[in-house]
Amino acid sequence: METNLIKNINFKSIMKFTMPTIIMMVFMSVYQMVDGVFISNIIGTDALSAVNIVFPVISVIIGIAIMLGTGGSAVIAKNMGEGKHEKAKRQFTLITVTGIAIGLAVAVFGIIFMDKIVRLLGADDKLYAYCVDYLTILTLSTPLAILQMLFSCFFPAAGKPNLGLFIVVAGGAANIFFDYLFMAVVGMGIKGAAYGTAIGYAIPAVFGLIYFAVSKKGLLSFKKPNWDGRMLFNVCINGSSEMVTNLANGVTTFLFNFTMKFLGADGVASITVALYAQFLLTSVYLGYSSGIAPVISYNYGRQDIPALKHIIKVSLFFIGANSVLWFVLSNAFKLPLIGIFAKSGSSVWQIVNDGWAKFAITFLLTGFNIFASSMFTAFSDGKTSALISFLRTFGFLAACILLLPGLIGIDGIWLSVPAAELMTLVISAVCFVKGKKRYKY
Repeated sequence: METNLIKNINFKSIMKFTMPTIIMMVFMSVYQMVDGVFISNIIGTDALSAVNIVFPVISVIIGIAIMLGTGGSAVIAKNMGEGKHEKAKRQFTLITVTGIAIGLAVAVFGIIFMDKIVRLLGADDKLYAYCVDYLTILTLSTPLAILQMLFSCFFPAAGKPNLGLFIVVAGGAANIFFDYLFMAVVGMGIKGAAYGTAIGYAIPAVFGLIYFAVSKKGLLSFKKPNWDGRMLFNVCINGSSEMVTNLANGVTTFLFNFTMKFLGADGVASITVALYAQFLLTSVYLGYSSGIAPVISYNYGRQDIPALKHIIKVSLFFIGANSVLWFVLSNAFKLPLIGIFAKSGSSVWQIVNDGWAKFAITFLLTGFNIFASSMFTAFSDGKTSALISFLRTFGFLAACILLLPGLIGIDGIWLSVPAAELMTLVISAVCFVKGKKRYKY
């Protein structure tokens, strides 16, 4: 049986191990953007605005899955590092079953209260039908969405990042294909986009269930679980930072929509374009942090301090280099990026073009904050991780969204994200320095 996640810790081996997860996250961001591209170009910007309006609900679903996946992979990888492989398998199975149960509960609740949810999120009569059609299908697919995200976290923890990449690419390719088929060929409208996304969720979910049920030689496989409420509580606490991030993304999207409403549907669509682009350009940070997290947990469990120090050093170099790279690229290629979603010269295109240079400062700062939060999750320090995530994605950001536009107008909306990232960076740096004494990296 395999007993190590990664051997011979060095820059090359770390990149080799994390690259599949990086590619996986980039691809996930790309195929989520494809929904926006098809919706805006085939149906129109009103439909794109509707997708943004219901995004907070999707954030809740993704947040639950990431909480279980990141919190669980840290606990499981630490146990594997301590040599407790059977315990890790039972915990993995219990977490997966819990994810399915939560997914079913969310689906039932969402369908029962669909009308109230959509109205609460701010859908007017013009966008109501779009919102209901799109969200109903995605709500029903909640168990599949949770399993997809769980397995994307657990394949690296199982020492199989390449397999995790494969299933996400397969699901993403299916999503893109069925988006085009259902919307452009069959003419199903926004329902076609939702069905395409659901199929994209189903492929990794079903494959993961089959793989972990059949494979018995790897680091992880399904094994009859024992109820362990304390472990599940620790998983939720440890992964709460990632859940906070996604829940806060939903709340801040709602706030962005509210502040942009004075520009009408085009204003809401323009912030949607910026947030899509942000997710694409930060997916490298998310992918690297997710990929390296189980390696940190594993070596922390083994108390291999030299390996930990080298992992952190390589990580900071990688994040720093990419921060500069993405900032330069985001400004150099802003017009083609905006043009994917909006026609050149249109109102939406002009709004995004005017604000992009200010918004792009985000890419110099956000990578360090994402890595810091993920690193503390890997050390099972959920409190520090949650603090960084909460301040970054809700505390500072919500305050900036509510205050800056009143002080400097629309520029305040575009500067809200970089301002929040800068303030969070100060907190991350303080936590990082204090953590060196405790975790010895």
